[in-house]
Amino acid sequence: MEEDTRAFLLLIVNTIARVLLWMMVQVFIGIYLGYAFFDDQASWQNMAYYGFFLLTLLWLLKYLKGNWKI
Repeated sequence: MEEDTRAFLLLIVNTIARVLLWMMVQVFIGIYLGYAFFDDQASWQNMAYYGFFLLTLLWLLKYLKGNWKI
């Protein structure tokens, strides 16, 4: 296999793995631990979870954008 093709496929696999890991962490914290759901009104735990969600999403997108600049 050519070296460029191998590097490109490795980049794709690493991107998929990182996105899936991020999604699994968010599902565990949000759904399994229950921080994504509001009872009667939003609590500080809900706001902290959604803040963490947005910050890590922005970090992940910035990281992936940097990796895809070849």
